[in-house]
Amino acid sequence: MQSLSQAYRQLNTLILGKPQAIRLAFACLIARGHLLIEDVPGVGKTTLAHGLAAVLGLEYRRVQFTSDLLPADILGVSIYQRDSGLFELHKGPVFTQVLLADEINRASPKVQSALLEAMEERQASIDGDTHPLPAPFFVIATQNPGEQMGTFPLPESQLDRFLMRISLGYPPREAERALLMGEDRRALLERFRATMAPGELLALQQKAAAVTVSSALADYLLALLEATRRPGLFATGLSPRAGQALAAAARGWALLAGRDHLLPEDVKAIFAPVAAHRLQSASGAPVEAELDKLLAHVAIP
Repeated sequence: MQSLSQAYRQLNTLILGKPQAIRLAFACLIARGHLLIEDVPGVGKTTLAHGLAAVLGLEYRRVQFTSDLLPADILGVSIYQRDSGLFELHKGPVFTQVLLADEINRASPKVQSALLEAMEERQASIDGDTHPLPAPFFVIATQNPGEQMGTFPLPESQLDRFLMRISLGYPPREAERALLMGEDRRALLERFRATMAPGELLALQQKAAAVTVSSALADYLLALLEATRRPGLFATGLSPRAGQALAAAARGWALLAGRDHLLPEDVKAIFAPVAAHRLQSASGAPVEAELDKLLAHVAIP
């Protein structure tokens, strides 16, 4: 855990004034999930992804999603070799440990869906053959707000593959002052040193999966799920898979706090980042506001 704490502190020197968002990103990775960052350009989404890979010692690839991108540009392609008479696989950027899908909603739905199998199964199917992806495998996707020009909304099936959706937002005044007066973020990132090896991260992921969920905490999670399914609040409630996502993310959050069991506070901390992008408000009110009300009214067993 010491190396993880060092990674967290180091990343906070890169992304200033956003400790909560950084902790959520770590919890998402420890829970073996994928992260969606939605925000306006220029607030540090790409820098966060690159910095996270750097401090954890993970191989990193970035794909800039554009309207002319093809699925083969992400997955790879088999090319016929005349000398050998065989097809040779040229692996695409998805064969990495941290894949940054930058501005994912600027690509067509066909390209967006090319990531579905990789995110869910940790494998890629190319020309009829299945190829395992490296472990750990973590997708960080950024997207611009849907009202911006040239964007394609992510389908619900792909949104559901992201364990969390977070937003960085503008930094606090003093943090932004430090950005203006300080070193360029890219130069700072080049000096980052990994504080752990990929094997240590895999061990942490296994440890997080073993965090205990008591019967009372399971009842609390069930109560939250059932509350989202009541008529009139959301178009549709959270699915059983969303419930599993809540438990997994809460386990990651609890491990970051140094505990081997869940508390209600763990569930509350990750509830909106896990649930909001899976729901649509029936009344038109912001989903996050409805979730805050729900948390306030669902009793803790």
